[in-house]
Amino acid sequence: MSNLFSDLMNLAFLFLLRVFLPLLILTAIGYLAWRFFAPQEAIVRRMSFSRFMLRLREHPEFRVPELSAKAYFILPIIVLIWIAGAGVLIARFFWGLGAVTALNDAVPWGLWIGFDVMAGVALAAGGFSLAATVYVFRLERYRPILRPAILTALLGYTLVIIGLVIDLGRWYNIFHVLWMWNPHSVMFEVAWCVILYTTVLALEFSPAVFERFHVMWAQRLLHKIIVPLVILGCVLSTLHQSSLGSLYLIFSLKLSPVWWTPTLPVLFFVSALAVGLAMVMIEAALTAGALKRRLENDLLASLAKPVIILLAIYLAIKLGDPLLRGTFATLLTLNLATAFFWIEIVLGILIPIAIFSTKKGRENPSLRFRAALFVIIGVLLNRMDIAVFGFYDYTAALGTIYFPSLGEWVVTLAIVTAGIAVYVAAVKFLPILPDESPAKAHALVE
Repeated sequence: MSNLFSDLMNLAFLFLLRVFLPLLILTAIGYLAWRFFAPQEAIVRRMSFSRFMLRLREHPEFRVPELSAKAYFILPIIVLIWIAGAGVLIARFFWGLGAVTALNDAVPWGLWIGFDVMAGVALAAGGFSLAATVYVFRLERYRPILRPAILTALLGYTLVIIGLVIDLGRWYNIFHVLWMWNPHSVMFEVAWCVILYTTVLALEFSPAVFERFHVMWAQRLLHKIIVPLVILGCVLSTLHQSSLGSLYLIFSLKLSPVWWTPTLPVLFFVSALAVGLAMVMIEAALTAGALKRRLENDLLASLAKPVIILLAIYLAIKLGDPLLRGTFATLLTLNLATAFFWIEIVLGILIPIAIFSTKKGRENPSLRFRAALFVIIGVLLNRMDIAVFGFYDYTAALGTIYFPSLGEWVVTLAIVTAGIAVYVAAVKFLPILPDESPAKAHALVE
């Protein structure tokens, strides 16, 4: 019965996709043709639309900012990346994953899972940690950096969902998880947690939208439920951050022993907490530098201490587990896997701890930015090692070595740049950043 229901839903979805989408396109083309070729009525409508656009252009919030020479150089490159990404996606959805990726039966997961999903979820962890800090632990001093962190998390999870849809072979069946429950599957738990937590993030972010459009009753309603909402978000985020590590527990015979450990769920969770706070530092520094705004230097400096603690815990588990299991000698052999392992340890853990341990490293914006960037690079390397590079010995024995195709790189770049563009637009048109005068800035990014 369930299979019949599933088939009916698939048929209904494909019917809508193949019938109503062309009708919608034809309707749009017909409307545009009528607008430009119809008699006086269309001319009147065109004139009213032109007057509306002129008023919109004169509005101070919608004026196009003056671009620097660097922006004129970067923007065409970004547009070209988006056009190329759109072309790759069209090929992917029409001819399948094999047409645009280097994936195969031996390597079903690649760059889109390792970077877009695994790393993307970790980088978005700053949202729930700062929300808990402000709403649950009542540390109001962190409120100025809360909305940017929640926006970053919301965009991160939205892009993760987009990446998942792109990577799924039968992407049109993604909604099956809503009613075809498999409580014994880690992927089922991750899927539901990501769906629910993205919804929670949207609700946590909605006060900025309501404030922009003066929807006071919705603001009051959100204010009443925000604390239980944040607690729910913390629970959901804790569950799926660790469960992403649980996905790889079954690969004990395929994943390199350098990377496989029964503590993967704990390592994923602890590293996500650390990199989430590091991402808040990076985002705040880049925003302050780009918009010439005041940098919340004291707040960002205070985030460095918990990052030190989290990185120390992460390092203790990462080195202590192989010592207790008697596999530490594997980490001392000379090969590509151990090289990546020790690069992550030095670059992503030891150097940031050393910088953040000094007062100058915490309070100097430039040093703090570099240390936070090292943390992010370390976690990105870790997720790619576990999701991609850690399987090289196994796939080499099968006669195949995976390296991301040009199409995979282009789509990833398009997703990342699109997220940055949406963030910039949201910061410009919504009350995300604290209301202040740039003249009062006391610490700009160096």
